[in-house]
Amino acid sequence: MKRTAVVTAGTGGIGLETALGLATAGYSVTVIGRNAERGARAVDRINATDPAHPARFLSADLASLEEVRGLADRIASEHAASGEPLTVLVNNVGAMFADRRDLGGVEASFVVNHLSPYLLTELLLPTLTAGAPSRIVNVTSGAVGVAKRVFDAVEPPGGYYGFHWYGRAKLANLAYTLDLAKRLDGTGVSVFAADPGGAATDMTDGTLTDPKIVSPVLRLMWPLVRRTFARSTSGPASVAARPSIAAATDEALTGRTGLVIGAQASPVAPLRAATDPRVAAAVRRLSERYAPATAV
Repeated sequence: MKRTAVVTAGTGGIGLETALGLATAGYSVTVIGRNAERGARAVDRINATDPAHPARFLSADLASLEEVRGLADRIASEHAASGEPLTVLVNNVGAMFADRRDLGGVEASFVVNHLSPYLLTELLLPTLTAGAPSRIVNVTSGAVGVAKRVFDAVEPPGGYYGFHWYGRAKLANLAYTLDLAKRLDGTGVSVFAADPGGAATDMTDGTLTDPKIVSPVLRLMWPLVRRTFARSTSGPASVAARPSIAAATDEALTGRTGLVIGAQASPVAPLRAATDPRVAAAVRRLSERYAPATAV
């Protein structure tokens, strides 16, 4: 039976390279993005490799939880109608903001980097379970190491610094990922986090050049911090996509779950805070409050 994969933010950068890798591995790939022209170019690039199954593009603004709901409903309905399993879901979406902004009344970084992939995953769990064995891959970041680890509210105490808030949202998603793996143990759905390490993408080429994204202490060392950012994001997206591709396809991971696949495309130890059940419980409460997966 045909193996299918959905890759969010799959029209460029690491997401497109992930989609190319999955297509090469024999998957029928659907790339998700908000720009139809970029989507068409991504599909053309994938199909130019003569994959076993042609790729397609679905339009959705993943910064909108309502559009995430519509996307999930469409994907679930299509798989129910065709009988084809949903084999892989790669939540690749991510964004960093130099200045604080809201999306639907909720801080934007938390929406895009956690609530959006959380909601899409939760809504597609019945489809993924029905298509088991299947895999969920959530793309994480080394920025989790600088995150405030308090999740009493969507926004942490203190001033807004985009890099740190991005890391906190990614930490929330990593804690959710590892907790989800425990929830789904025995269902045939494996759950992995993939750390791309770093790459030159639209996000890193722009936001990481703005000193406003870091705390005042780090701004005092901005030349050093900027050079560190530049070195860590100088690699090609094709290399940064390898952990996601491995998490989605590596046969050595069959039957395993709850792993972080590091930049060398092999399992690494997760950040300790992400394994803290208190952090997972707090993240779960916030997620269910701000992105309920059931009708309210």
